[in-house]
Amino acid sequence: MPTHPIPVLSIFCLALSLCLSPASNGEAKTQLTPNTIQEVDQQTVSELVVTFEEAERAMQAHDLDGVMVLYSDEYDYHGLKKADVRNIWRKLFDHYQELESVHTFSMIRRLGPASKLTAEMTCTGVIWGTSKQTTLRTPIDSWYEEVHYLRKENGRWRIVGHAGGNVQPILQFGIAPHPLF
Repeated sequence: MPTHPIPVLSIFCLALSLCLSPASNGEAKTQLTPNTIQEVDQQTVSELVVTFEEAERAMQAHDLDGVMVLYSDEYDYHGLKKADVRNIWRKLFDHYQELESVHTFSMIRRLGPASKLTAEMTCTGVIWGTSKQTTLRTPIDSWYEEVHYLRKENGRWRIVGHAGGNVQPILQFGIAPHPLF
């Protein structure tokens, strides 16, 4: 259940509309809702959005190194490391063309001291692709209210996985990992 005042029904409708209408014009689809909770300054919001837009362009170009710039070298998401995510993206590029994603952020907040500044971004979205084998357009990954943690490293925001500390193990039913962006 969301921990902020955005009604569940409106988020459900947003997620449904994202799944039913993939991006089709090649533009980055990174957006904030009118109700997005922003607990960071506008420059930080702009930098974070640009980070996802750059990753989108790299994904659309099948630029594996360009996509991987989004991930911290210390990336750890429920035991998956940066090398694991690289392998997932490589396989996606091998099997799909015309990849596109939509990210809708409902909350952006700041965590930690300035030396380890972390942004927590709550996101609903989808990644679409066209199968090279069947030519069918299909959602490859979708998520609802997933939390992305990014840390500023060498002047760039990078996904670090979870926020650190003890992480609950992935449950066999009901919760699927979301290692992509």
